[in-house]
Amino acid sequence: MENTSDMSENFCKMLGYNDPQFIELMRLYLTIHSDHEGGNVSAHTCHLVGSALSDPYLSLSASMNGLAGPLHGLANQEVLRFIKDFKEDMGGKPATAEAVKEQCWKVLNSGRVIPGYGHAVLRKTDPRFTCQAEFAKKHIKDDELVKLVQTIYEVAPGVLTEHGKTKNPWPNVDAHSGVLLVHYGMKEENFYTVMFGVGRAIGVLPMLTISRALGFSLERPKSLTTASIKKTMEVMYPHGHT
Repeated sequence: MENTSDMSENFCKMLGYNDPQFIELMRLYLTIHSDHEGGNVSAHTCHLVGSALSDPYLSLSASMNGLAGPLHGLANQEVLRFIKDFKEDMGGKPATAEAVKEQCWKVLNSGRVIPGYGHAVLRKTDPRFTCQAEFAKKHIKDDELVKLVQTIYEVAPGVLTEHGKTKNPWPNVDAHSGVLLVHYGMKEENFYTVMFGVGRAIGVLPMLTISRALGFSLERPKSLTTASIKKTMEVMYPHGHT
């Protein structure tokens, strides 16, 4: 560790990277993955375990165990594999808007999804996707996968809207991050979740400290009585349900 370097530069050097652009990408990557609110598994888990006055090491460890789950921490790897397969399935055709649109429909009509599109909360393009796209536009030229991601972004929302089965047809953070890492030579996909975790730690640990300082109480799940569940079902199915 060098006191004259920031966290991103030190982290990159530990990984064996000295490219100033990759270091700048890591500044962006670590920042946009530092979510601290409880809307996702890893951030919520850190809050939950920390509310029992567990120390930060135990709280973050629990958080990272949540991040290890494939539905949470493996999203950008899944998108990257999808993008590579998408390109291969196009059979060498130029990735024009029309060709990409055709391939998107091929994916959807086969019963598959377009990973990286849709978000549990957002109903517009994830700003974390946008800032990665802006980074790529500024620093990366003539990368086929990066260009393909941009073309999919221009085409997929319209296709998904027309398809009619996606509430939110816009990309999230995972739709772009994988191809940026590959561009700079970071091809060890199993390490992506580790990098995700480093960024997440930057967000959840300060929040844990703030929660402790403010004396937040032990977090408990909301309990439901059988009667309340019955009432909800009666509202959902006023004519009965079989």
